[in-house]
Amino acid sequence: MFSHRVLKSVASSTFRAFSQHGKAPDMADGNAHLLVTNVRNRLRQIVGASTNWKDHQQALAERILLSKHLANSQEELPAKTMKESEIEVHLPLGTQRSVREKYLNVHNSVRFGRILEDLDSIAVLICYSHTWNKELERSPLSIVTALVDKIDMRRNIIYPDCDIKFTGHVTWVGKTSIEAKMHMTQFHDGAYTPVLDATFVMVARDPENKRAAFVNPLKLESPEEEKIFQQGEINKKRPCSSTHSTQKRLAFGVGFFPKAIWMEDAKLKGLEICHPQERNIFNRIFGGFLMRKAYELGWANACAFAGCRPMLVAVDDIMFRKPVEIGSLLMLSSQVCYTEEHHVQVRVHTEVLDPLTRQHDTTNVFHFTFQVEKPVPAVVPQSYGESMLYLDGKRHFDETMKSQ
Repeated sequence: MFSHRVLKSVASSTFRAFSQHGKAPDMADGNAHLLVTNVRNRLRQIVGASTNWKDHQQALAERILLSKHLANSQEELPAKTMKESEIEVHLPLGTQRSVREKYLNVHNSVRFGRILEDLDSIAVLICYSHTWNKELERSPLSIVTALVDKIDMRRNIIYPDCDIKFTGHVTWVGKTSIEAKMHMTQFHDGAYTPVLDATFVMVARDPENKRAAFVNPLKLESPEEEKIFQQGEINKKRPCSSTHSTQKRLAFGVGFFPKAIWMEDAKLKGLEICHPQERNIFNRIFGGFLMRKAYELGWANACAFAGCRPMLVAVDDIMFRKPVEIGSLLMLSSQVCYTEEHHVQVRVHTEVLDPLTRQHDTTNVFHFTFQVEKPVPAVVPQSYGESMLYLDGKRHFDETMKSQ
């Protein structure tokens, strides 16, 4: 028999070993937990989505039959608590080298675009956890991302060889919409430290994703939950900055700004062909993929503009205006729209082009705030449209700085 002192010494040594290599004890072999790599498979099981593209039409036909299980009113659905939607998802960067390779960037850090993909999938799973009916084998709801309200970075460095944990739950519910908050922490120096906080707003639709569907109301169990819910109410009433218009027009030129650059010269564009590989469980392009591509283009633009590596500070007001169909041409355009000292505000506009009809449709507008190591030149608008982008960029930047 080992003595208590010996067992304690062994446990302490094991913990130090994990700490040195960024491997969290709760992600050690033999511990049961949900991995990021399993989240999308779990979602496919919940809705009965096909795993092969060639079978997607049959899967859709089967999902249409689930419409009979939709509630006719929210009152028909049982209230759920915040705890019922709580989930914990692990990303074993320190434990599994094969996973690490997918997330590694050239700067020996983590590709944040991959993190955006993971957050989007986890937010959907949180909402399905809230609406899950144990009596049904599959959910009749199509839950999709409507808005990324805010992503606040708590730490700029994400280590590529340290385990990551995502936690989250539903924080607000309307008739057909759900707000989910998530927290990302990373195991480093023997403890989990905060990396980011994210707020997503999801909407529920029918199995064909054509009309709104009711979701379970939220049952509040404590004053703390009441406070969280009230913040969700405030977020709902707050208009998105990206949709806020202004009539003020700027009239200035480069002469007012030393080392200034015209906004026209601070653009970067890209194009993606939307292949079936990037589809979501409803056979449209995965929202996380769109966020990753927009982030990477915005980051590249900020890097080229500043001449040094930018660090993400915040993401906000990502509105999903239109689903992106398989086979579309995704056109991305990034614009440095505002700068201040060591910060660069980048707006990325995405639209789809149907190659057969040649119809253009805006799908998303993204707003990223970056910080760089040296002061950057000012950007100056020349046209009325650029002036509006400048004011909108300043508004996003000011809101981000208030929350830091």
